[in-house]
Amino acid sequence: MKTNLRAGSQSATTFTRFMRSLGADRARRSLIGILLALLFLGAWVAWLFLARVTVYEVTESARIEAEGAGYTVESAVAGRVVSTQLKLGREVKAGDALAELDTDEQRMKLEEERTRLRSIGPQIDAIAGEVAAEERALENARRASVVALEEARSRVGEAEVAAQFAAEEARRLGELFAQGYVAELVILKARSDAKGRRAAVESLKLNASRMERDQQTVESERRVRIEKLLRERRELEAARASSASAVERLQGEIERRTIRSPVSGQLGEVTTSKEGAVVGAGDKLGTVVPAAGGLRIIAEFPASALGRVREGQGARMRLTSFPWTQYGSLAARVTRVAGELRDGKIRVELAVEMPEGSPLTIQHGLPGSIEVEVERVAPATLLLRAVKILTRPSASSDANRGGDG
Repeated sequence: MKTNLRAGSQSATTFTRFMRSLGADRARRSLIGILLALLFLGAWVAWLFLARVTVYEVTESARIEAEGAGYTVESAVAGRVVSTQLKLGREVKAGDALAELDTDEQRMKLEEERTRLRSIGPQIDAIAGEVAAEERALENARRASVVALEEARSRVGEAEVAAQFAAEEARRLGELFAQGYVAELVILKARSDAKGRRAAVESLKLNASRMERDQQTVESERRVRIEKLLRERRELEAARASSASAVERLQGEIERRTIRSPVSGQLGEVTTSKEGAVVGAGDKLGTVVPAAGGLRIIAEFPASALGRVREGQGARMRLTSFPWTQYGSLAARVTRVAGELRDGKIRVELAVEMPEGSPLTIQHGLPGSIEVEVERVAPATLLLRAVKILTRPSASSDANRGGDG
């Protein structure tokens, strides 16, 4: 009996000790769990405020271009392509003919204007000869008229002297007739002779006046003919200038129908390469990539990137043609940022940083996406920004409700 009691007492003691040990283990485990939780929370808070996360500005609108950009080959006028040397990858020099448009109509008009221009010159020379002949004839007639007029005036003077002498003779005979020294027939004859000589004087004066008027009439008629010839010459000279201008214009139009390379380089894009194709004024036929210079990246970012994307920032480009998981991305650096928006976009230029041994092969025109590293901030900052963005609509709706109230 005593043995059973002792065994039961020992079992109770062992159970009590076990329960105490189990409680102590639980307390230690709880303490360790709390300490681990506090440690994890502290580490998370430290990471939240002390760590740095890279923030990127991303755009899908990016492409690789040659330095100075590719030069567009476009048609200055509308027409039909009759000859073309537009072949992708062809090396060209500045001024090389790349395509020709139909010029039959312009060449026909050009030949007509040249024929008209050649015919006008002899006409102008002929009129110039006529003008010179008329001017010489006018000068000769003027000199002859002056001589004839002087001669007529001399005859008037001579007749005037004779008339005065006859009048004086008639007066003197009249005195003698009054004294009875001469017969009446003599005085009558003297007076008749004086009247005749006076009439001759008047006739000569009228003749001289008529000669002067005739001279003026002849000179006026010749001047009218000369002025008419000069007017015809001016009209022909104007027609010659117009034809010369038309010739230059048609030559320029024919030249514009020969589409030439703006720079030396390589044809990196061809949009029209078939003879017989009809193009309009300003239509793009291709692009010439300059021979000299490296490559750059041109990207367009949304308006929100203005002020965030700055020169010197690092970036990476993922080319559409090369999966980035296989080929990786292309390192770049921002070199220029536009100062104003255009069509709601901001233009950014980046320099390519091509590492040696890269599997990527880049060339003008390759598209892709760009990630620009704009800042490094704590995760807490990003969290606060996200909260601010999420609470902004509710704040505005509360304001609207307050306004309604």
